[in-house]
This record gives sequence, C-alpha cells and structure tokens, in this order.
Amino acid sequence: MTRTNAREIAVHFIFELGFTQESAQSLLEEFLTPEAFERLGAEEPLYAQFPNAKQREYIQQLVLGVYQHAGELDGYIERYAQGWRFSRIDRVAVAVMRTSMYEILYMPDVPNSASINEAVEIAKGYETPEACAFINGILGSFVREVVGEDAGAEAPQDGERSE
Repeated sequence: MTRTNAREIAVHFIFELGFTQESAQSLLEEFLTPEAFERLGAEEPLYAQFPNAKQREYIQQLVLGVYQHAGELDGYIERYAQGWRFSRIDRVAVAVMRTSMYEILYMPDVPNSASINEAVEIAKGYETPEACAFINGILGSFVREVVGEDAGAEAPQDGERSE
C-alpha cells in the first residue's frame, strides 16, 4: 500500500465521521482492522491490502488529528470558500480539504505542495472537475495566506503522482 492509498483511506474515515456521533477512536477501532479490510476489500479495491504499522499510524494520525481540529479546519474552509456557506460544500470535498489542511498545519514531514496535489488527485475520483478546481483554489489560498508560501497547488498532469 502506498502513502497515497493510506491518505485516501483516511479521507474515507474522515468522511464517515461526518455521518456519525461515533468518536474517531471508535471508528478506527471498528474499521482499521484486518477483518474490516477483508470485508471492505471485496467491494472496494482500495481496501484490498491491510496497511502496515507505519501506514496505520499515518491513517490514525490524520483521522484523530482532523477529528480533534475539525472546528479550526472548518473555519479555514469557510474563510477561503468565498461565496459559499460551509453547509453547502460537498462532504467529500470537506473531508479532502480537512485532511490536506491538517497535513499542512500539523505534519511538517509532508510537503505542502504534495498534500495539495494528493488532495486534488483524490478528489478527482469522487468529484467533478469544477469541484476539484474549487478544492485546489481553497487549499492554494490557505497555504499562501496562513502558511505564507507559494502553494505550488497546480494539479499534477494526467499520469503523474506526487509522493
């Protein structure tokens, strides 16, 4: 399993948290197990391989961190989604942006441009091109204004992957 796949699994779990009163820890205990991956892998190829210890740690850090900082991350999304109320933004887009923003703010070992490029690539599997551009724009503005650097947020060309 690649880090890209681990990131996408984390996005799935973060998305799921938007529909439950369950804590992030409870969700991880339920779904980040070999049994759950075996069950889910029958329908979704992303779950065909159970993550190794390092990948599980990464998924857990993302899911628990986003859960803990959801209010802060949602505030940034709302701030940079000019002309959009947070409640109108698609939940998949929110999960993708929360994940990337958390990486940018709290995981210095993940380059900002890689996080944004991966977010856009993940979104391409679930969202329209317009929604992907929206996500890219919000994340690029976020990095430029909050982190104070050029985001390098252009989406990779077809066939290219970061990290």
